[in-house]
Amino acid sequence: MGPNGSGKTTLLDLINNKETPMEGEIIVGGTVGLVPQEVKRDETMEISKTIREYLDTENIKTDFELKRMLSGLELAEIALDQDPHNLSGGQKTKLALAKALLSQPDILLLDEPTNFMDTAGKKWVMDFLSHYPKTLILISHDLKLMDKAIDKILAINTQTKSIEEYKGNYTQAMKLKAEKEALTKRNVEAEQKHIKRMEKGLVKLYRYTSEKGVRARVRLERRIEKLKVNLPDLPREVKSIKIKIPDPAPVGELPIRVINVCKSYGEKLVLDNINFSIKRGERIVFVGPNGSGKSTLLKILVGEIKADSGEIIRNPSLKYGYYSQEFETFDMQKTVLETMIDDCRRGEDFARPFLGRFMFLGNKVFQKVETLSGGEKTRLAIAILAGHDYNLLILDEPTTYLDTISQRVILEALKSYKGAMIIVSHLEEFVKELQPSRVLFLPENNFTFWSEDYLELVNSV
Repeated sequence: MGPNGSGKTTLLDLINNKETPMEGEIIVGGTVGLVPQEVKRDETMEISKTIREYLDTENIKTDFELKRMLSGLELAEIALDQDPHNLSGGQKTKLALAKALLSQPDILLLDEPTNFMDTAGKKWVMDFLSHYPKTLILISHDLKLMDKAIDKILAINTQTKSIEEYKGNYTQAMKLKAEKEALTKRNVEAEQKHIKRMEKGLVKLYRYTSEKGVRARVRLERRIEKLKVNLPDLPREVKSIKIKIPDPAPVGELPIRVINVCKSYGEKLVLDNINFSIKRGERIVFVGPNGSGKSTLLKILVGEIKADSGEIIRNPSLKYGYYSQEFETFDMQKTVLETMIDDCRRGEDFARPFLGRFMFLGNKVFQKVETLSGGEKTRLAIAILAGHDYNLLILDEPTTYLDTISQRVILEALKSYKGAMIIVSHLEEFVKELQPSRVLFLPENNFTFWSEDYLELVNSV
């Protein structure tokens, strides 16, 4: 565990021999399987003609075993004879997870395995992993779901660039970590007071100009300097997050209207006669289980896919920004700063401080996008959306990959946004603080006023 960008994914890549350490060595005994946050290039998938061939290259599993695994990972609608190359990024990641779980390597490395899943899917995965018979090393923001099954926590300390080991489960580790940080804080504060008392004594020594007095003063100066150098840093905390987002461009009373929209995939009807409109500055949330059509409807709204029937009426002055859980639109070879400047068409004088508010500080802005963690890419994507003067934001699971601090940074930015917003999120607290005015329930196709009584449905689907 550790904040976004602290090196968790790099550590897994080192264990899996995808990265080489600059010093030291990593000794691995047994077979290793790694499922990354995003499946960018999978050589086995590239040469596989069917999903069955990819999942079971030795052809030793039954169709029942394969379908049961796919169903648990919310891929029940996918046929075993289907071509895996046509799947979305999220589906490919789930498929890679299924392959790893079926092969049972001696050391299974999983980097955010519950991304792209609703709560039911997350619970199934974590329950499955809690009974994994071999070694499991997991990066996840959903550790509470398998709390009892965890034997050890390895926490990356971003101040010391070291790993702190806590025996026991997640809850026990959090308690020990909090106690350790509280003790560190007390010790640091006590040492700071001691240094201040010594500095006051040093001022008095300046009165003495004798050789003995000068020697005493020099010794005290050196001692104070040594204490300051050895004084550990306090854990960093985001205490005050202030982000000024550009005002949205002017738009009519109804930026977008949806009239009688229907969409099917083969014989499966996903969206049936959807009708709703969003008002200027209004916030709407879509609620429903995976496969109910939420992401499909968002893609129809932005024109990525076409509805089978119905109509989308967009105001002539509509300017929308769209965030999905995949990052195909990024140029991975550009730096963070170049990406922000080029996309928002803003100067460096705007881009650098704006990125800083999204936790891209110092030389981080000169890092290539391809080197960012999934959480950092999410922060960059939201920062770019916030840097435009869009009058409608369409957000599909914007908290995917994010640690707690990053979630708070993104949430505070979106809360200050004055334009209209359509949100899909399974994070209860996120939806609550954004305060939507209306909700569309799918697949029931029920569009009604929002109430906090619906928060349990956000978290349970």
